[in-house]
Amino acid sequence: MNSLIILIITFAGYIIAYHTYGKFIAKKIFRLNPDAIAPSEELRDNIDFIPTRKNVLFGHHFTSIAGLGPIVGPAIAVIWGWVPALIWVFFGSIFMGAIHDFGSLVISMRGEGRSLGDLTVGFINPRARTLFLLIIFFELLIVIAIFALIIAMLFIMYPQSVLPIWLQIPIAVYTGMLIYRKNKDVNILGLIAVGAMYLTIILGAFFPVSMPALFGISPLSIWIIILLLYAYIASILPVQTLLQPRDFINAYQLLITIALLIIGVIISQPPIIAPAFNPFPQGAPPLLPFLFIVIACGAISGFHSLVSSGTSSKQCDKESSCLFIGFGSMLLEGALAVLVIIAISAGLGLGLKTADGQFLKGISAFSHHYSSWAAANGLQAKLGSFVIGASNMISAFGIPPKITTAVMGVFLVSFAATTLDSATRIQRYVVTEIASAWCIPYFHKKHPATLLAIISAFILAFYNGDGKGALNLWPLFGTVNQLLAALALLVITIYLKKCKINISCTALPMLFMISMTAWAMIVNLSTFYTQSNWLLFGIGIAVFILEIWMIFESIFVLKKTYSKN
Repeated sequence: MNSLIILIITFAGYIIAYHTYGKFIAKKIFRLNPDAIAPSEELRDNIDFIPTRKNVLFGHHFTSIAGLGPIVGPAIAVIWGWVPALIWVFFGSIFMGAIHDFGSLVISMRGEGRSLGDLTVGFINPRARTLFLLIIFFELLIVIAIFALIIAMLFIMYPQSVLPIWLQIPIAVYTGMLIYRKNKDVNILGLIAVGAMYLTIILGAFFPVSMPALFGISPLSIWIIILLLYAYIASILPVQTLLQPRDFINAYQLLITIALLIIGVIISQPPIIAPAFNPFPQGAPPLLPFLFIVIACGAISGFHSLVSSGTSSKQCDKESSCLFIGFGSMLLEGALAVLVIIAISAGLGLGLKTADGQFLKGISAFSHHYSSWAAANGLQAKLGSFVIGASNMISAFGIPPKITTAVMGVFLVSFAATTLDSATRIQRYVVTEIASAWCIPYFHKKHPATLLAIISAFILAFYNGDGKGALNLWPLFGTVNQLLAALALLVITIYLKKCKINISCTALPMLFMISMTAWAMIVNLSTFYTQSNWLLFGIGIAVFILEIWMIFESIFVLKKTYSKN
């Protein structure tokens, strides 16, 4: 099948979905009120709460939810065939992910910008709030530690990305200063800033930076330590100083990358060479339910609810902006995931040079990365297959491979860094909310709360001494993340029911996600038990019990709500 046809159909579908289903949800279900006073205005402190133009906030929100998720997930899942991956990305992002992100943003704005976990006390009860916040803390703990590791690995894989990534910080700070202090035009500044960033990418391509080992500490570990220190500083700064402007620049970078990929598909029109269906690849877990776990970002991801109700709700200027920011950004992420599927299923077939000097094309190139689950499951294989496929398509209109590789390397690191920053800031909010619930006033302050977030991630990363400690918990991350999405939909459903609004648009996705995550968790627990992996088995059992407990608490609340109607 021609990749251009897939691109046209899916992108047209997303545009139609935004203007039909999205506007229906905004008007008829959540009944957005543009005149309601937003928390960003009512609680403005110019640190976390600050009214932000919706195109600027869209950049922050989108780059925060995207990260590497819409790349890594599809890059693994195509091993089961490009058709099931594409179907889940397209329909999941419209009917599950977009309503999940949008609903989390809206009800957080209507709850003084508090996180979805904290709001659970009003929708369900205090016990449910504690359960939800503990699950969120556990997820963010893994996210912070694993993304510090991923960025460190990417710096080593793509040393040409190091210089542009760190030079992006002064560019972003200066851009933010011009926007907020000088009131300069946002769009013009964004274009100038991204132009400056691309100049640094060219510089990085010719001056790669490799971290040496110091005092017996490996380069990987040094990068992780530096990145955790950076995350601490970035997460306590006012959002308009670094977080917003850098994410705004990254949004431009993403749009340019998407445009390059689209043009590459139009010019090269690579045929799909990956199998349409491959339900039993060697060594892989079953297609059902793990397709819905492996592809999270790009379809539906619990982490998105943390961004929507963590940082974005504190910056959104009015309720009417939620459709563009919450619903629209999820559809754009789905579009990115579609491009990733095309890059791997078609672009990879344009040519692949192996480590031993062979040049493979067509199905041979695809099979080199996807001959088995073990071959497709490593980070380098996941990201490498996308970078090669994307570079093949972009090089169709003459950009030198050296520059293309640098552009894609910076692209990957930029989005991973955005996730690290946002996750650390959100973890600070979660720590203060837990401290408030448990009456521990010391952790109401931003520095102690942020220190706890960073130190806990540092302990997880280095408890085995090499900075890769989070990898031991990574097998649980997918199910915990999708469990979080199911619980977020559960809270949104209860909110709608209490408002006497039709709940089918959130209840059906919620039931589907609860079923899939429970199924996947049971399969994982069986595997952990068989392998005598008692660490993952014990943590998995604990998380599963928290899920079941919260669901039962919610059922009692729903019963009471129905009996009153």
